[in-house]
Amino acid sequence: MIPANLSGKADSEGKPQHVLWFFIALGVSVTAAADLLITPLNALHTELGARMVPFAGYSMPVQYPAGLVAEHHHTRKAAGLFDVSHMGQLCLHGPDAAAAFESLMPVDVVGLGVNKQRYGLLLNDEGGIIDDLMFVNRDVANGGDIFVIVNGACKHGDLAHIQERIGSRCTIEPQFERALLALQGPQAVTALQRLLPGVEKLVFMTGSDFEVDGADVYVTRSGYTGEDGFEISLPAHAAEAFARRLLAQPEVKPVGLGARNSLRLEAGLCLYGNDIDTTTTPVEAGLNWAMQKVRRTGGARAGGFPGADKILSQLEGTTPAQRLRVGLVGLERVPVREHVELYNVAGQKVGEVTSGLLAPTADQPVALAYVQAEYAASGTRLNAMVRGKAVPMQISPLPFVPNRYFRG
Repeated sequence: MIPANLSGKADSEGKPQHVLWFFIALGVSVTAAADLLITPLNALHTELGARMVPFAGYSMPVQYPAGLVAEHHHTRKAAGLFDVSHMGQLCLHGPDAAAAFESLMPVDVVGLGVNKQRYGLLLNDEGGIIDDLMFVNRDVANGGDIFVIVNGACKHGDLAHIQERIGSRCTIEPQFERALLALQGPQAVTALQRLLPGVEKLVFMTGSDFEVDGADVYVTRSGYTGEDGFEISLPAHAAEAFARRLLAQPEVKPVGLGARNSLRLEAGLCLYGNDIDTTTTPVEAGLNWAMQKVRRTGGARAGGFPGADKILSQLEGTTPAQRLRVGLVGLERVPVREHVELYNVAGQKVGEVTSGLLAPTADQPVALAYVQAEYAASGTRLNAMVRGKAVPMQISPLPFVPNRYFRG
């Protein structure tokens, strides 16, 4: 998160306040440097002057010398390069892999076309979200695989869960050693097509194989910023050279985790552990769009996923969700952060903020929160209690900044 003070002013211990807020916002524990893993781009981050922080067990760049706000704006207007190699990559093989994977999620896996990508949700037996993820059908029916990208902090737990539930039905191959780069922004395609000719033919949520200096590379046109962009999976040994070639393009600058967070929040996207977790169902989280009709009541393959009775009941309104995730905009220029309580005009607590900051592009305070369902309508006024002061906010449609995905 970006705090109220964007100047980088240090606290009494000499630690920049924006870095401290980032730790607090994302639940980052202070881990001894010796215990941290490093990505294949670690030396490059150091060379570029990145401020490194512990995140998901890795030493990761939270920002570079230009700072979080400059990196955020550059991504919105040009192209930002993110190292997201801490995330987990998995491949599911076998003739039953699609059906098996579908049994873990309220999502259409079996019907997904070749080289098409989809957002998925691993659920526990109570319908809570174990993790959110992205997956691609790389022609699994003809000897290919289902390629899955999961969150870094969850990857070992996800692997164990998937192995336990469907390991007898398909082969699960972790590829945690592979690098993952994200190139995001309206000029990302201009830069990337110079290095990977043909990548411009991809549209949002599709992928394709490429080759870089003899290394196998898989690229999807997707990302976590609300902008057009790409995620690039490649072997660790090829990552640094390829990242340097990208950074040599005039449109591209390096961007850290801090701006990645502010960009995704403006795009209305959930951060696992803040906005969704094992206590939230997809319906409560406002992720109904991620559950295709074929898996809903009356669909050809309805139900059959963990927590199906509860989730389908919430979808149908038989047992409506009691709380819902909403967007909020501040009516005063006061940032409202996670765990801040929300009250109605009568002074009753009705919800809590899960993510919040002063949004650089929207140029106003924005937040995601869970509120009692009767207060979730757009335009509803609520008060956020910030350091003992009531700060007025209003329920707002999402995203806060229009998405600009390339759909062809």
